[in-house]
Amino acid sequence: MNLTDNEKRDIIKYVEAGKPLPDKYRFLLFDDKREVELVWNGKTNEVCNIVLPFQVIEQVDEPRAEKPEDTARQLSIFDSRGRQKAGWTNKLIWGDNKLILSSLKNGPLRDEIERNGGIKLIYIDPPFDVGADFSMDIEIGDETLHKEPGILEEIAYRDTWGKGADSFISMIYERLVLMRDLLAEDGSIYVHVDWRLNSVLRLVMQEIFGRENFLNQIVWCYQTRQFSKRYWNRKHDDIIVFSKIPDKHIFNWDAEGVLEQYSENTIKKYKLHDEMVIIDCVAVE
Repeated sequence: MNLTDNEKRDIIKYVEAGKPLPDKYRFLLFDDKREVELVWNGKTNEVCNIVLPFQVIEQVDEPRAEKPEDTARQLSIFDSRGRQKAGWTNKLIWGDNKLILSSLKNGPLRDEIERNGGIKLIYIDPPFDVGADFSMDIEIGDETLHKEPGILEEIAYRDTWGKGADSFISMIYERLVLMRDLLAEDGSIYVHVDWRLNSVLRLVMQEIFGRENFLNQIVWCYQTRQFSKRYWNRKHDDIIVFSKIPDKHIFNWDAEGVLEQYSENTIKKYKLHDEMVIIDCVAVE
């Protein structure tokens, strides 16, 4: 750390006065380790480490599938009595996702997860509708009933959006750190977001996972579109993809399972073709 005497005195003056340091000192103090970062109100590196016990609420013993191949796959998970044979897979965990992530990371189930190869993929679809208030109109027969948000919904909304984007980023930041620590070395994470916060969330993930682990930003187009005369249509969401470690992630590409042919309706909409125009060029010296 190469600071002049004047810079050192200046820093001490700010600290003694209880004032924040100017931005130039943040970079001088940390050299080039913090060249680009996202700063928001309430940012902290503290991560939840609470461990809570899991309680079985319901167990579905009978495999359910419509196709024979799916039935065979499910039967490989269950024994002759219909009970799950072993492992931590095939579970639906209900509760606060931060506490669940912390309990999976720090609790006894972590060893079992690691013995079975770890978590290879995480997909999340966090709430990103800033204007949501969880109230809705429900039609029952000829009547329309208005549902007000419940107390749990109000608390969740306040914690997520109480301070606007700042509280959302603080909420998602801590959870993404826990997810990163849970991922196996060959794992990857997919985060679904819309136009409101896609650029911010990518910077958050870049800070947590590292720029070198960015894999792609997938565009997911809506099937139904709302046209506007005031701006270009917002007709797609993004799925931001990061790996845990560079070049170690698993990627099983199945073109038949992923790609689909255009529907007849789509083909009818885009039936026009541009004519090819050839322009002769003359070189002039």
